[in-house]
Amino acid sequence: MIIPIYILADILYFYNVLSYISFLVEPFTSFLGLPEQSSLAIISGIFLNLYAAVAFAAPLDMDSKQWSVLAIFLGVCHSMIVESSIMKKLNISLFYSYSLRVFGGFFIAYLASLLPSYFFDGVVSSHSFKQENFELISDLLINSLFNASILACKIIALIVVLIFIMDFIKNLNFIKQSKKNISKSFSIIVGVFLGITYGAGILINEANHLKKDDLFFISTFLMICHAIIEDTLLFVLFGANFTVVITIRTFFAIVIAYLFTMIYKKINKGDYVNRA
Repeated sequence: MIIPIYILADILYFYNVLSYISFLVEPFTSFLGLPEQSSLAIISGIFLNLYAAVAFAAPLDMDSKQWSVLAIFLGVCHSMIVESSIMKKLNISLFYSYSLRVFGGFFIAYLASLLPSYFFDGVVSSHSFKQENFELISDLLINSLFNASILACKIIALIVVLIFIMDFIKNLNFIKQSKKNISKSFSIIVGVFLGITYGAGILINEANHLKKDDLFFISTFLMICHAIIEDTLLFVLFGANFTVVITIRTFFAIVIAYLFTMIYKKINKGDYVNRA
């Protein structure tokens, strides 16, 4: 996926195609302090996944702050169709999933964009993928294929290591025993490190044994803060600040999940009274 999308991005830049469509999302990219060309990364991240988003963003000349802001937004708001369908099995409506992640992602990323640049100091490695001027499309394709292959190798190496680590964690006796005695804290920990697919997956069969407000809290928290290591490291490859991204996503996941759960409890207070 990475190689063809990366090459497609370079071709679109070469023929200046993005200038005809960037106006559609320019207000959003400007809102977050990102270049107009990052529109395709945002769109592909929302509807596809982070790997497609990284492939579109890699050729851009962004600094550490911009990579961090993009990592925060797409960390919250990516793979919407697949992951929202998973949350639906926990009785979380699609409307709530989409609304929370889109508006929450923009809100959190916007606040992050207001921070001074020195907060995001990091080693920006994206210089290897900067746009160059080519007179012939053949020269661009050769250069694009080379850069895309390097990017793919980096991501493959990263994912291989993470898969080994995740499989090791999944097979720990503690994890296996905890799955049999599901708890709110365990569900959050698993979702934060292993992602919605696995974190929500262990909840689906046990959802009936948890309180509705606990399920709502867990689901809200995980939609803001999940797979935090894997997601963040993809962007760290290009200069995003690992500590800042994780801290911001975790902090706002706690705050938003707590506040929204309080509202949820008040809205459903009548149901609790009637059942009592």
